[in-house]
Amino acid sequence: MVQSGRTAAVLAFLMIGAAVFSANAQSPDRPASRPASPKHGTVFQSPATQALQADDGANPAMLWVGQGETLWSAPAGPENKSCATCHADGTQSMKGIAATYPKLDPKSGQLLNLESRINQCREQHMHAPAYTYESAQLLALTAYVTIQSRGMPRQVTVDGPAAAHFERGRAFYMTRQGQLNLACAQCHDDNVGEKLRGDTISQGQTLGWPGYRLEWQTMGSLHRRLRACSLGVRAEILPFGSPDYVALELYLAWRSKDLPLESPAVRR
Repeated sequence: MVQSGRTAAVLAFLMIGAAVFSANAQSPDRPASRPASPKHGTVFQSPATQALQADDGANPAMLWVGQGETLWSAPAGPENKSCATCHADGTQSMKGIAATYPKLDPKSGQLLNLESRINQCREQHMHAPAYTYESAQLLALTAYVTIQSRGMPRQVTVDGPAAAHFERGRAFYMTRQGQLNLACAQCHDDNVGEKLRGDTISQGQTLGWPGYRLEWQTMGSLHRRLRACSLGVRAEILPFGSPDYVALELYLAWRSKDLPLESPAVRR
């Protein structure tokens, strides 16, 4: 009975917040746009969290980066190939790569994020099994590849064959969803800087992922964060690697164009 009362109170609070956001909302069919003054997600964190992220010796996400460095040279599959077999030194060959994802695969026509590309390489070139999404191994290898682009500007392609995926991601970002009837844009465009359940609403930039979230007490992918947002508005929670989430990832990457990557970030 007590638990039910708490749940009802939380839902009532969220519904009030939704009503406030709806009052400030623009049309869901607004055109694609970037923030007038783009800011990293770190700007919206507390000074203590910012300091934790800035110190590689204290940043807990660096444990996954170290594991990823080990996996980079670990042979797998019947031919005992590793990432290093094709790409040699990852600190050099992967420099700038993460900043260009999600990216269209010309052979399959699929839009791939970095996790999908890593698994594609494992299956097609190493003849090894794909890592499970959100597994420690995939998070670690993704973190290792991504950190090689830390400080480099985000540059993704959204025209040509990628345009349809970009529009799919834009539509997802602009469309109201779930029981709370909220769109991504209503939080991350219309109410940036406002407070929600103790958090400061950011611009929704994705430059820090994969990252360590204090609430989770572990490393997580961007898709885990997107699923948490879907849960927050009481919408359908899509599978990890869902085409809709990957398309949204492309749109969000476009919104952060030219901002430098900061993964692995630390978030509340």
